[in-house]
Amino acid sequence: MEKKSYSITEAKVKLQQFCAYQDRCHKEVVEKLQKINMIPEAIDLIVTELIQDNFLNEERFARSFARGKFRIKKWGRLRIVRELKFRNISKYNIDAALKEIEEADYLNTLDELARKRANAVKETNPLKRKKKIADYLFYRGWESHLVYEKINELVK
Repeated sequence: MEKKSYSITEAKVKLQQFCAYQDRCHKEVVEKLQKINMIPEAIDLIVTELIQDNFLNEERFARSFARGKFRIKKWGRLRIVRELKFRNISKYNIDAALKEIEEADYLNTLDELARKRANAVKETNPLKRKKKIADYLFYRGWESHLVYEKINELVK
């Protein structure tokens, strides 16, 4: 089966729709263009035009990514930062993204998650119990000092 080839205009329209549907990072857009067999020069041209037309905005992407992952998936800052770095987001934009998370909301969410997990863990050995709760929170990218403080408060 032969892959359809796109003109620069067709590819640009396709990517405008891709970016309009939800905020994207540069890496996703470049991968999408490579997947439809665009040459590097065309990729650079299209990405530049998408940025100029405000379809592609790395700071906006980083901010909405951080808000969404925190509110919906309840990820901690470490996991959000790791995922943004994986998408080649700059330090400046990562810092901007983290400002989207209110400190009070952050601590309330950690409390809520830890309590929910503590109720779900059926382990009776206090050390194993603490470890299970901690592992769960670390996996979601919560900072260790916050996790240990919260666990010691919950498991007495």
